[in-house]
Amino acid sequence: MKAEEIKEISKKYVLQSWNKQGNLNPIPVERAEGIYFYDQDGNRYTDMSSQLVNMNLGFGNKDIAQAIKEQTDKYCYISPAYGSEPRATLAKMIIDLLPDTFGKIFFTNAGADANENAIKIARMFTGRKKVFSRYRSYHGSSFGAGNLTGEPRRYTLEPGIPGFVKFFDPYIYREPIEFGSEEEATGYYLAKLREQIIYEDPCSIAAIVLETVTGSNGIIIPPKGYLPGVRKICDEFGIMMICDEVMAGWGRTGKMFAFENFDVVPDIVTFAKGVTCGYVPLGGVAVSKRIAEYFDDHVLSCGLTYSGHPLACAAGVACVNYYTKANILENVNEVGKVLKESLERFKEAHACVGDVRCIGLFSCVELVKDKATKTPLVEYGNDKEAVMPKIIGMLKEKRFMTYSHENMVFICPPLIITGEQLEEELQKLDEVLKVVDEEFI
Repeated sequence: MKAEEIKEISKKYVLQSWNKQGNLNPIPVERAEGIYFYDQDGNRYTDMSSQLVNMNLGFGNKDIAQAIKEQTDKYCYISPAYGSEPRATLAKMIIDLLPDTFGKIFFTNAGADANENAIKIARMFTGRKKVFSRYRSYHGSSFGAGNLTGEPRRYTLEPGIPGFVKFFDPYIYREPIEFGSEEEATGYYLAKLREQIIYEDPCSIAAIVLETVTGSNGIIIPPKGYLPGVRKICDEFGIMMICDEVMAGWGRTGKMFAFENFDVVPDIVTFAKGVTCGYVPLGGVAVSKRIAEYFDDHVLSCGLTYSGHPLACAAGVACVNYYTKANILENVNEVGKVLKESLERFKEAHACVGDVRCIGLFSCVELVKDKATKTPLVEYGNDKEAVMPKIIGMLKEKRFMTYSHENMVFICPPLIITGEQLEEELQKLDEVLKVVDEEFI
Protein backbone atom coordinates (compact mmCIF):
# COMPACT_ATOMS: atom_id res chain seq x y z
CA MET A 1 0.00 0.00 0.00
CA LYS A 2 1.04 3.57 -0.57
CA ALA A 3 1.58 5.85 2.43
CA GLU A 4 -1.64 7.80 2.03
CA GLU A 5 -3.67 4.60 1.66
CA ILE A 6 -2.22 3.16 4.87
CA LYS A 7 -2.93 6.43 6.66
CA GLU A 8 -6.51 6.74 5.45
CA ILE A 9 -7.44 3.11 6.15
CA SER A 10 -5.90 3.38 9.60
CA LYS A 11 -7.88 6.53 10.35
CA LYS A 12 -11.09 4.94 9.06
CA TYR A 13 -10.90 1.54 10.76
CA VAL A 14 -8.43 1.65 13.69
CA LEU A 15 -9.20 3.10 17.12
CA GLN A 16 -6.01 4.55 18.62
CA SER A 17 -5.51 4.61 22.37
CA TRP A 18 -5.64 7.77 24.51
CA ASN A 19 -6.64 10.06 21.62
CA LYS A 20 -9.57 11.85 20.09
CA GLN A 21 -9.89 10.02 16.81
CA GLY A 22 -10.78 12.90 14.51
CA ASN A 23 -7.41 14.62 14.32
CA LEU A 24 -5.08 11.63 14.05
CA ASN A 25 -2.32 11.60 11.46
CA PRO A 26 -0.37 8.34 11.82
CA ILE A 27 3.03 8.08 10.14
CA PRO A 28 3.07 5.07 7.77
CA VAL A 29 6.27 3.24 8.74
CA GLU A 30 8.15 1.48 5.95
CA ARG A 31 11.04 -0.10 7.86
CA ALA A 32 13.06 0.18 11.05
CA GLU A 33 16.56 -0.62 12.27
CA GLY A 34 18.40 0.03 15.52
CA ILE A 35 17.10 3.23 17.10
CA TYR A 36 15.63 4.54 13.84
CA PHE A 37 12.49 4.00 11.79
CA TYR A 38 11.67 5.29 8.31
CA ASP A 39 8.51 6.39 6.55
CA GLN A 40 7.68 5.56 2.94
CA ASP A 41 9.29 8.80 1.77
CA GLY A 42 12.59 7.76 3.30
CA ASN A 43 12.48 10.20 6.22
CA ARG A 44 14.40 8.90 9.24
CA TYR A 45 12.95 9.24 12.75
CA THR A 46 14.83 8.61 15.98
CA ASP A 47 12.93 6.60 18.58
CA MET A 48 13.69 8.55 21.77
CA SER A 49 10.99 6.83 23.84
CA SER A 50 11.68 3.21 22.83
CA GLN A 51 8.16 3.42 21.38
CA LEU A 52 6.18 2.87 24.62
CA VAL A 53 9.37 2.35 26.68
CA ASN A 54 9.38 -1.27 25.57
CA MET A 55 11.74 -1.52 22.57
CA ASN A 56 14.81 -1.73 24.80
CA LEU A 57 16.92 -3.50 22.19
CA GLY A 58 15.69 -1.44 19.27
CA PHE A 59 14.43 -2.52 15.88
CA GLY A 60 15.69 -5.36 13.71
CA ASN A 61 17.50 -7.43 16.33
CA LYS A 62 18.53 -10.51 14.38
CA ASP A 63 18.96 -12.75 17.44
CA ILE A 64 15.36 -12.21 18.50
CA ALA A 65 13.99 -12.56 14.97
CA GLN A 66 15.91 -15.81 14.43
CA ALA A 67 14.65 -17.27 17.72
CA ILE A 68 11.05 -16.54 16.69
CA LYS A 69 11.60 -18.09 13.24
CA GLU A 70 13.12 -21.26 14.69
CA GLN A 71 10.24 -21.68 17.14
CA THR A 72 7.74 -21.11 14.32
CA ASP A 73 9.21 -24.11 12.51
CA LYS A 74 8.63 -26.30 15.61
CA TYR A 75 5.22 -25.06 16.75
CA CYS A 76 3.70 -21.64 17.30
CA TYR A 77 1.37 -22.52 20.15
CA ILE A 78 0.83 -25.13 22.80
CA SER A 79 -1.50 -24.88 25.82
CA PRO A 80 0.00 -23.70 29.14
CA ALA A 81 -0.74 -27.20 30.50
CA TYR A 82 2.00 -28.75 28.31
CA GLY A 83 5.73 -28.59 28.71
CA SER A 84 7.33 -26.12 26.33
CA GLU A 85 11.10 -25.68 26.07
CA PRO A 86 11.11 -21.88 25.56
CA ARG A 87 8.57 -21.42 28.37
CA ALA A 88 10.59 -23.54 30.81
CA THR A 89 13.89 -22.01 29.75
CA LEU A 90 12.72 -18.43 30.09
CA ALA A 91 11.11 -19.03 33.48
CA LYS A 92 14.38 -20.46 34.84
CA MET A 93 16.43 -17.62 33.27
CA ILE A 94 14.27 -14.99 34.96
CA ILE A 95 14.34 -16.72 38.34
CA ASP A 96 18.14 -16.96 38.05
CA LEU A 97 18.31 -13.20 37.49
CA LEU A 98 16.22 -12.42 40.58
CA PRO A 99 17.25 -12.71 44.25
CA ASP A 100 17.36 -16.28 45.55
CA THR A 101 14.11 -15.72 47.47
CA PHE A 102 12.17 -16.04 44.20
CA GLY A 103 10.69 -19.32 43.06
CA LYS A 104 8.33 -19.34 40.06
CA ILE A 105 6.88 -17.33 37.17
CA PHE A 106 3.29 -17.01 36.00
CA PHE A 107 3.39 -15.75 32.41
CA THR A 108 0.86 -13.26 31.08
CA ASN A 109 0.26 -11.41 27.82
CA ALA A 110 1.48 -7.96 28.89
CA GLY A 111 1.93 -5.62 31.84
CA ALA A 112 -1.71 -4.93 32.68
CA ASP A 113 -2.63 -8.58 33.15
CA ALA A 114 0.66 -9.17 34.98
CA ASN A 115 -0.51 -6.64 37.56
CA GLU A 116 -4.04 -8.10 37.57
CA ASN A 117 -2.70 -11.56 38.35
CA ALA A 118 -0.20 -10.27 40.91
CA ILE A 119 -3.08 -8.81 42.93
CA LYS A 120 -5.03 -12.06 42.65
CA ILE A 121 -2.04 -14.06 43.84
CA ALA A 122 -1.43 -11.71 46.79
CA ARG A 123 -5.10 -11.89 47.80
CA MET A 124 -5.20 -15.69 47.55
CA PHE A 125 -1.96 -16.08 49.49
CA THR A 126 -2.83 -13.68 52.32
CA GLY A 127 -6.58 -14.26 52.47
CA ARG A 128 -6.99 -10.46 52.54
CA LYS A 129 -8.81 -8.16 50.11
CA LYS A 130 -7.50 -4.58 50.21
CA VAL A 131 -4.73 -3.39 47.91
CA PHE A 132 -2.75 -0.16 48.28
CA SER A 133 -1.32 1.69 45.28
CA ARG A 134 -0.20 5.24 44.61
CA TYR A 135 -1.98 8.20 43.07
CA ARG A 136 0.89 9.02 40.72
CA SER A 137 0.94 5.64 39.06
CA TYR A 138 -0.01 3.76 35.93
CA HIS A 139 -0.39 -0.02 36.11
CA GLY A 140 -2.47 -0.67 32.98
CA SER A 141 -5.90 0.13 31.58
CA SER A 142 -7.78 -3.15 32.06
CA PHE A 143 -10.32 -3.12 34.87
CA GLY A 144 -8.17 -4.42 37.72
CA ALA A 145 -4.94 -2.74 36.60
CA GLY A 146 -6.91 0.42 35.87
CA ASN A 147 -8.20 0.43 39.44
CA LEU A 148 -4.63 0.04 40.67
CA THR A 149 -3.70 3.05 38.56
CA GLY A 150 -3.91 6.30 40.49
CA GLU A 151 -3.69 8.99 37.84
CA PRO A 152 -6.74 10.35 35.97
CA ARG A 153 -6.75 7.63 33.33
CA ARG A 154 -8.57 5.54 35.93
CA TYR A 155 -11.62 7.86 35.91
CA THR A 156 -13.48 5.99 33.14
CA LEU A 157 -13.41 2.86 35.35
CA GLU A 158 -15.15 4.55 38.27
CA PRO A 159 -16.97 3.69 40.40
CA GLY A 160 -14.11 1.29 40.95
CA ILE A 161 -13.49 -1.97 42.73
CA PRO A 162 -14.01 -1.90 46.53
CA GLY A 163 -10.82 -2.27 48.54
CA PHE A 164 -8.46 -0.41 46.21
CA VAL A 165 -6.83 2.29 48.37
CA LYS A 166 -4.59 5.12 47.12
CA PHE A 167 -1.74 6.93 48.84
CA PHE A 168 0.72 9.60 47.75
CA ASP A 169 4.25 8.74 46.74
CA PRO A 170 7.30 10.91 47.49
CA TYR A 171 7.35 13.66 44.86
CA ILE A 172 9.81 15.97 46.56
CA TYR A 173 9.98 18.52 43.73
CA ARG A 174 6.25 19.26 44.01
CA GLU A 175 5.95 18.88 47.80
CA PRO A 176 5.23 22.24 49.52
CA ILE A 177 7.18 21.05 52.57
CA GLU A 178 10.87 22.00 52.45
CA PHE A 179 12.75 18.89 53.55
CA GLY A 180 16.30 19.15 54.82
CA SER A 181 17.33 15.88 53.17
CA GLU A 182 16.03 12.89 51.25
CA GLU A 183 16.06 10.91 54.47
CA GLU A 184 13.82 13.49 56.15
CA ALA A 185 11.37 13.27 53.24
CA THR A 186 11.45 9.49 53.47
CA GLY A 187 10.58 9.60 57.16
CA TYR A 188 7.63 11.89 56.47
CA TYR A 189 6.15 9.81 53.65
CA LEU A 190 6.63 6.50 55.46
CA ALA A 191 4.93 7.85 58.58
CA LYS A 192 1.92 8.97 56.51
CA LEU A 193 1.73 5.59 54.77
CA ARG A 194 1.92 3.66 58.04
CA GLU A 195 -0.78 5.88 59.57
CA GLN A 196 -3.06 5.25 56.57
CA ILE A 197 -2.48 1.50 56.79
CA ILE A 198 -3.51 1.51 60.46
CA TYR A 199 -6.70 3.41 59.62
CA GLU A 200 -7.51 0.90 56.84
CA ASP A 201 -6.93 -2.10 59.18
CA PRO A 202 -3.57 -3.78 58.47
CA CYS A 203 -5.14 -7.24 58.76
CA SER A 204 -7.31 -6.49 55.71
CA ILE A 205 -4.47 -5.40 53.38
CA ALA A 206 -3.10 -7.99 50.96
CA ALA A 207 -0.52 -5.93 49.11
CA ILE A 208 1.16 -2.61 48.44
CA VAL A 209 1.80 -2.19 44.72
CA LEU A 210 4.43 0.31 43.56
CA GLU A 211 6.15 1.13 40.31
CA THR A 212 9.72 0.79 41.56
CA VAL A 213 10.48 4.02 39.69
CA THR A 214 7.29 5.84 38.70
CA GLY A 215 7.19 5.82 34.90
CA SER A 216 4.78 7.84 32.79
CA ASN A 217 3.81 10.02 35.74
CA GLY A 218 7.22 11.63 35.82
CA ILE A 219 10.18 9.27 36.38
CA ILE A 220 9.81 9.85 40.13
CA ILE A 221 12.81 8.20 41.76
CA PRO A 222 12.25 7.11 45.37
CA PRO A 223 14.35 9.00 47.94
CA LYS A 224 16.99 7.27 50.04
CA GLY A 225 15.54 4.62 52.31
CA TYR A 226 11.98 4.86 51.03
CA LEU A 227 11.59 1.43 49.44
CA PRO A 228 13.38 -0.37 52.32
CA GLY A 229 11.01 1.55 54.61
CA VAL A 230 7.98 0.27 52.69
CA ARG A 231 9.46 -3.22 52.91
CA LYS A 232 9.74 -2.84 56.70
CA ILE A 233 6.09 -1.75 56.96
CA CYS A 234 5.01 -4.70 54.82
CA ASP A 235 6.95 -7.09 57.06
CA GLU A 236 5.45 -5.52 60.18
CA PHE A 237 1.87 -6.13 59.03
CA GLY A 238 2.23 -9.24 56.84
CA ILE A 239 1.53 -7.30 53.63
CA MET A 240 2.92 -8.42 50.25
CA MET A 241 5.23 -5.90 48.57
CA ILE A 242 4.66 -5.92 44.80
CA CYS A 243 7.12 -4.04 42.57
CA ASP A 244 5.74 -3.18 39.13
CA GLU A 245 8.82 -3.43 36.88
CA VAL A 246 6.86 -3.38 33.62
CA MET A 247 8.52 -0.16 32.47
CA ALA A 248 11.52 0.18 34.81
CA GLY A 249 12.75 -3.41 34.48
CA TRP A 250 15.07 -5.11 31.99
CA GLY A 251 18.05 -2.77 32.20
CA ARG A 252 16.20 0.51 31.87
CA THR A 253 17.66 1.95 35.11
CA GLY A 254 21.15 0.47 34.75
CA LYS A 255 20.27 -2.67 36.73
CA MET A 256 18.41 -5.65 35.32
CA PHE A 257 15.56 -4.85 37.70
CA ALA A 258 15.04 -1.38 39.15
CA PHE A 259 14.56 -2.55 42.74
CA GLU A 260 18.24 -3.61 42.71
CA ASN A 261 19.13 0.09 42.89
CA PHE A 262 17.42 0.50 46.26
CA ASP A 263 18.57 -2.32 48.54
CA VAL A 264 15.18 -3.98 48.72
CA VAL A 265 13.66 -7.35 47.79
CA PRO A 266 9.92 -7.46 47.04
CA ASP A 267 7.63 -10.50 47.42
CA ILE A 268 6.26 -10.24 43.90
CA VAL A 269 7.65 -8.61 40.75
CA THR A 270 5.60 -7.89 37.64
CA PHE A 271 7.29 -7.45 34.26
CA ALA A 272 6.59 -7.11 30.53
CA LYS A 273 7.85 -4.69 27.84
CA GLY A 274 11.63 -5.28 27.85
CA VAL A 275 11.37 -9.04 28.35
CA THR A 276 10.67 -9.37 24.61
CA CYS A 277 11.18 -5.73 23.58
CA GLY A 278 7.91 -5.71 21.67
CA TYR A 279 8.85 -8.46 19.21
CA VAL A 280 6.04 -10.63 20.61
CA PRO A 281 3.76 -9.58 23.52
CA LEU A 282 4.66 -11.13 26.90
CA GLY A 283 4.41 -10.29 30.58
CA GLY A 284 4.74 -12.13 33.82
CA VAL A 285 4.54 -12.34 37.59
CA ALA A 286 7.57 -13.55 39.55
CA VAL A 287 6.70 -14.79 43.05
CA SER A 288 8.79 -15.67 46.07
CA LYS A 289 9.48 -19.30 46.97
CA ARG A 290 7.17 -18.90 49.96
CA ILE A 291 4.26 -17.89 47.71
CA ALA A 292 5.11 -20.54 45.11
CA GLU A 293 5.12 -23.27 47.77
CA TYR A 294 1.70 -22.16 49.02
CA PHE A 295 0.21 -23.11 45.66
CA ASP A 296 1.65 -26.61 45.82
CA ASP A 297 -1.51 -27.59 47.69
CA HIS A 298 -3.78 -24.61 47.01
CA VAL A 299 -5.38 -23.96 43.61
CA LEU A 300 -3.80 -21.11 41.65
CA SER A 301 -6.96 -19.46 40.36
CA CYS A 302 -5.26 -17.72 37.44
CA GLY A 303 -5.47 -18.68 33.79
CA LEU A 304 -4.80 -17.24 30.34
CA THR A 305 -5.03 -18.95 26.96
CA TYR A 306 -1.71 -17.47 25.92
CA SER A 307 0.17 -17.82 29.22
CA GLY A 308 3.78 -18.50 28.27
CA HIS A 309 3.11 -18.36 24.52
CA PRO A 310 5.97 -20.31 22.88
CA LEU A 311 6.81 -17.64 20.30
CA ALA A 312 6.86 -14.96 23.00
CA CYS A 313 9.01 -17.08 25.30
CA ALA A 314 11.43 -17.86 22.47
CA ALA A 315 11.74 -14.12 21.90
CA GLY A 316 12.22 -13.65 25.64
CA VAL A 317 15.04 -16.18 25.81
CA ALA A 318 16.81 -14.41 22.95
CA CYS A 319 16.26 -11.01 24.60
CA VAL A 320 17.61 -12.07 27.99
CA ASN A 321 20.64 -13.65 26.32
CA TYR A 322 21.23 -10.49 24.27
CA TYR A 323 21.24 -8.23 27.35
CA THR A 324 24.31 -10.16 28.51
CA LYS A 325 25.89 -10.79 25.12
CA ALA A 326 25.83 -7.11 24.13
CA ASN A 327 26.79 -5.73 27.60
CA ILE A 328 23.58 -3.71 27.66
CA LEU A 329 23.79 -2.76 31.35
CA GLU A 330 27.29 -1.38 30.82
CA ASN A 331 26.04 0.74 27.93
CA VAL A 332 23.04 2.01 29.92
CA ASN A 333 25.27 3.18 32.75
CA GLU A 334 27.83 4.77 30.44
CA VAL A 335 25.38 6.55 28.12
CA GLY A 336 23.00 7.23 31.01
CA LYS A 337 25.70 9.33 32.65
CA VAL A 338 25.90 11.47 29.51
CA LEU A 339 22.10 11.80 29.48
CA LYS A 340 21.93 12.86 33.12
CA GLU A 341 24.72 15.43 32.79
CA SER A 342 23.13 16.90 29.64
CA LEU A 343 19.71 17.20 31.26
CA GLU A 344 21.23 18.90 34.30
CA ARG A 345 22.79 21.47 31.94
CA PHE A 346 19.41 22.02 30.30
CA LYS A 347 17.93 22.64 33.75
CA GLU A 348 20.47 25.40 34.37
CA ALA A 349 20.22 26.88 30.88
CA HIS A 350 16.48 26.97 30.25
CA ALA A 351 13.88 29.04 32.08
CA CYS A 352 11.18 26.49 31.17
CA VAL A 353 12.93 23.52 32.78
CA GLY A 354 11.88 23.19 36.39
CA ASP A 355 13.30 19.78 37.09
CA VAL A 356 14.97 16.84 35.37
CA ARG A 357 14.97 13.28 36.68
CA CYS A 358 17.15 10.52 35.31
CA ILE A 359 18.19 7.00 36.28
CA GLY A 360 19.96 4.99 33.60
CA LEU A 361 18.18 5.70 30.31
CA PHE A 362 14.90 6.50 32.06
CA SER A 363 14.37 10.26 32.20
CA CYS A 364 12.05 13.21 31.81
CA VAL A 365 12.14 16.99 31.66
CA GLU A 366 9.48 18.76 33.74
CA LEU A 367 8.39 22.05 32.16
CA VAL A 368 7.26 25.05 34.23
CA LYS A 369 6.02 28.58 33.71
CA ASP A 370 8.08 29.87 36.60
CA LYS A 371 11.02 28.18 38.31
CA ALA A 372 10.51 30.04 41.57
CA THR A 373 6.87 29.00 42.00
CA LYS A 374 7.28 25.67 40.16
CA THR A 375 4.01 26.41 38.35
CA PRO A 376 3.56 23.65 35.74
CA LEU A 377 3.61 24.72 32.11
CA VAL A 378 0.22 22.99 31.88
CA GLU A 379 -2.06 21.45 34.49
CA TYR A 380 -3.27 17.91 33.91
CA GLY A 381 -6.38 17.94 31.72
CA ASN A 382 -6.17 21.72 31.31
CA ASP A 383 -3.90 22.16 28.29
CA LYS A 384 -6.35 24.54 26.60
CA GLU A 385 -3.77 25.92 24.20
CA ALA A 386 -2.46 22.43 23.38
CA VAL A 387 0.99 23.52 24.53
CA MET A 388 2.42 20.06 25.09
CA PRO A 389 1.24 18.71 21.71
CA LYS A 390 2.91 21.75 20.10
CA ILE A 391 6.18 20.99 21.89
CA ILE A 392 6.03 17.31 20.93
CA GLY A 393 5.19 18.47 17.40
CA MET A 394 8.32 20.65 17.28
CA LEU A 395 10.41 17.67 18.32
CA LYS A 396 8.65 15.55 15.70
CA GLU A 397 9.59 18.10 13.02
CA LYS A 398 13.21 17.42 13.99
CA ARG A 399 12.50 13.66 13.84
CA PHE A 400 12.97 13.35 17.61
CA MET A 401 10.11 11.00 18.46
CA THR A 402 8.79 10.82 22.01
CA TYR A 403 5.70 11.53 24.08
CA SER A 404 4.57 13.78 26.92
CA HIS A 405 2.36 13.38 29.97
CA GLU A 406 1.04 16.33 31.95
CA ASN A 407 3.90 18.89 31.78
CA MET A 408 6.70 16.39 31.17
CA VAL A 409 8.68 15.31 28.11
CA PHE A 410 10.18 11.81 28.25
CA ILE A 411 13.63 10.77 27.06
CA CYS A 412 13.84 6.98 27.26
CA PRO A 413 15.76 5.81 24.17
CA PRO A 414 16.55 2.19 23.29
CA LEU A 415 19.26 0.80 25.55
CA ILE A 416 21.51 0.20 22.53
CA ILE A 417 21.88 3.93 21.80
CA THR A 418 25.46 5.20 21.58
CA GLY A 419 26.81 8.35 23.20
CA GLU A 420 27.23 9.99 19.80
CA GLN A 421 23.65 9.21 18.79
CA LEU A 422 22.36 10.53 22.10
CA GLU A 423 24.25 13.81 21.83
CA GLU A 424 22.95 14.33 18.29
CA GLU A 425 19.37 13.97 19.52
CA LEU A 426 19.80 16.03 22.67
CA GLN A 427 20.91 18.96 20.54
CA LYS A 428 17.45 18.86 18.95
CA LEU A 429 15.81 18.86 22.39
CA ASP A 430 17.99 21.81 23.42
CA GLU A 431 16.83 23.77 20.37
CA VAL A 432 13.16 23.10 21.12
CA LEU A 433 13.57 24.11 24.77
CA LYS A 434 14.96 27.47 23.60
CA VAL A 435 11.75 28.01 21.64
CA VAL A 436 9.70 27.07 24.71
CA ASP A 437 11.66 29.64 26.76
CA GLU A 438 10.86 32.33 24.23
CA GLU A 439 7.27 31.52 23.27
CA PHE A 440 5.50 29.57 26.01
CA ILE A 441 6.48 31.15 29.35
